[in-house]
Amino acid sequence: MGDVLYIQTDKNRKITDPHVRLGDISDLTSNNPEVLQRCKVLRVLTLESGKYGRYTVSVMKLIELIQKKEKQVEVVHVGEPQFILTYEDPAGKSERMSWLKTAFVCLVTFFGTMFSIMTFNTDVDIPKLFERISSQFTSDPRGLAILEVTYSVGIGIGVVFFFNHFGKWKITEDPTPMEVEMRAYEEQVDQTILEMESRKENNSG
Repeated sequence: MGDVLYIQTDKNRKITDPHVRLGDISDLTSNNPEVLQRCKVLRVLTLESGKYGRYTVSVMKLIELIQKKEKQVEVVHVGEPQFILTYEDPAGKSERMSWLKTAFVCLVTFFGTMFSIMTFNTDVDIPKLFERISSQFTSDPRGLAILEVTYSVGIGIGVVFFFNHFGKWKITEDPTPMEVEMRAYEEQVDQTILEMESRKENNSG
């Protein structure tokens, strides 16, 4: 049996070094340790330093580069035929800016939720509804305190259960609705970038 190199690629891989090696952007394994080591350090791409962003990479080009260096090696690919490299600043994002963005999102979410609840209460006319319920069960339409308190507490508990966590405490290990939506958004962005790049290649061809 000859030398075989298995290469697995994900849809999106983050890097911080502009000098991109094969081992940085894919998972490799081989029946020949020497071939594996050489391929891990094989430089496949050089990005412009400081030009952070997303870049698309074709696996076919990677296989072509590998076969130029390792002519006797059979390359077996598993994964995405095209994938995205997210080139990020190794120093990371500004901590102050991250806190400002987090505070902004929290404020928008808080006031948006508050406005939604107020609008709902106005649409269904909660005060009159409470008066009706109170008069049916207690014969006193003014006895609203218990209903108002339980309603307010119930909204808070409902929000905690819906988002599946309160602070660092999580009810279950399942992802929260926000995490699910963010992951779906990331996948849609990645897919759109790949499709746009494919269209550019088809139009240029």
